[in-house]
Amino acid sequence: MTDIEGNGIKRHTHAYSVGASYVKLLSEVSGSKALVFDAGPLISMTTNNLLSTLERLKEHYPGNFVIPEAVKSELVDEPLRTKKFMFEALQIQRLISSGVFTVLEDDDTKELTLELLQTANRCFSAKGRPVRIVQYGEMASIAAARLLDAEALVMDERITRELIEHPSHVGDLMEKRLHTSVTIDSQSTSLLQRYSGELRILRSVELIAIAFKLGLLERYVASGEEKDIPDIRKKLLESVLWGLKMNGCAVSGQEIEQIVAGSHN
Repeated sequence: MTDIEGNGIKRHTHAYSVGASYVKLLSEVSGSKALVFDAGPLISMTTNNLLSTLERLKEHYPGNFVIPEAVKSELVDEPLRTKKFMFEALQIQRLISSGVFTVLEDDDTKELTLELLQTANRCFSAKGRPVRIVQYGEMASIAAARLLDAEALVMDERITRELIEHPSHVGDLMEKRLHTSVTIDSQSTSLLQRYSGELRILRSVELIAIAFKLGLLERYVASGEEKDIPDIRKKLLESVLWGLKMNGCAVSGQEIEQIVAGSHN
């Protein structure tokens, strides 16, 4: 695990964070392999009791698991103001404090984040008014992934992923949601694709499929259970993937079947 204390690392404190929170500058993280996480996958994994699996997955990854400071605020600082999501926030804070996650200073990515945010929210309009389709934290994740030349951006939310990968599809989705015609600003979508089109996107389901192949889900199978539950490991992976789907990961049932089949080949 990464040692996040000392060595010139900038400390960043929040009124509602638990324990010490350390924020690294872009220059301190650049040059190393990185996976950048948006908030969605971490919320899904926390809800499905998979943070310990992610922690063990980090031990197999020769690089950094990075979250932008804005995402840390969304996952930890804001939820700590409520009783409803406080426990989830504390679980993620523990992984930050122990160095599983590296928090990236927002000031280093703010300029690109704001440019991406403004561009994305100009891409579509309905009834003559721009449609706001993304939030700051999502764009901060994209900006961090771009500036770090990350191996992948871990993101579950469908609209944002489609905006990066297939922006033309988003107009159809918006029309279905808004029940009205939507105009696409091709100049903005083209600009956004130049910023982010080459990013590799991973979803939480794909990370968990990797963890499964590494044997990191074996703790959920007790010795001898194979006799009582046929194909227990197949059922285990299938159940975890469906749990992630039910908690926000944009994945189809057919894709889950393909992932399960591929993981048992």
